[in-house]
Amino acid sequence: MLKGKIVKALSGFYYVQDGNSVYPCKGRGNFRKRKITPLVGDNVSFEMDENEEGYILDIDERQNELVRPPIANIDQAMIVASVVEPEFRTILMDRFLVLIESKNITPMIVLTKTDLVDDEELEKLESYKEDYEKLGYTVIVGSSKEEDGLLGITPYLEGKTTVIAGQSGVGKSSMLNALKPHLDLETNDISKSLGRGKHTTRHVELIEMYGGLIADTPGFSSLEFQDLEYDELPDCFPEMREHGEYCKFRGCLHNKEPKCAVKAAVEEGEIPSYRYEHYLQFLEEIQNRKPRY
Repeated sequence: MLKGKIVKALSGFYYVQDGNSVYPCKGRGNFRKRKITPLVGDNVSFEMDENEEGYILDIDERQNELVRPPIANIDQAMIVASVVEPEFRTILMDRFLVLIESKNITPMIVLTKTDLVDDEELEKLESYKEDYEKLGYTVIVGSSKEEDGLLGITPYLEGKTTVIAGQSGVGKSSMLNALKPHLDLETNDISKSLGRGKHTTRHVELIEMYGGLIADTPGFSSLEFQDLEYDELPDCFPEMREHGEYCKFRGCLHNKEPKCAVKAAVEEGEIPSYRYEHYLQFLEEIQNRKPRY
């Protein structure tokens, strides 16, 4: 029996890497009976038969998994956001951060297309960068079109499995091409009439890059909080984890409760007001969510 990691899933085949070799494999029929689907990122046991056809026999326990995109055992998520085209929106960034935090994946933020903005916009961007860095997030700012513009990312890739997240059109594939030019991933210019990009990545694949594995995926097709309960939301905001310890009531939702340390921190300017506003919006969204049957 051989051991390896699934690095690509395409047309019913799972491509398993063992050392320097990659083997196309199929899943055993009992996976279907047990309602288990092998995912890119899975560590698996497999075998090759006399016809050099591979079969996955077993899947190791996962440290985490995402449904959209379908991938497992992720160490960190790189949230890519453009400064313009489409413009940077903190509410979208915070939505991505919450979804990633809820899966116990470490987020980092990459802001692209800085070559397309003036000094005033860059100053505003620097302010947001400082806000997110104070929360403990790593923030990289640069442009795929400038030489060495995004090389600040590379030290964070070593020894990690990284998934890329971000709305369509922000330059995820362009960034990967800039980091590893011979990849030549398909990119589409943004459609100005729609203000958003076309999906250009159609399957999930782990690519070796700078001593780690990076996932070029179709992106997060759903940004809804379907799997998150309202009382879990505060734990997805680092500033609320920190200040929430000092609230008077255990289980404080930092909304209408008295003597709330989080609300006090917002009033004192220790927590950016837009972060708190987004938290309240997300809380209301989850509390008003229709139950799934």
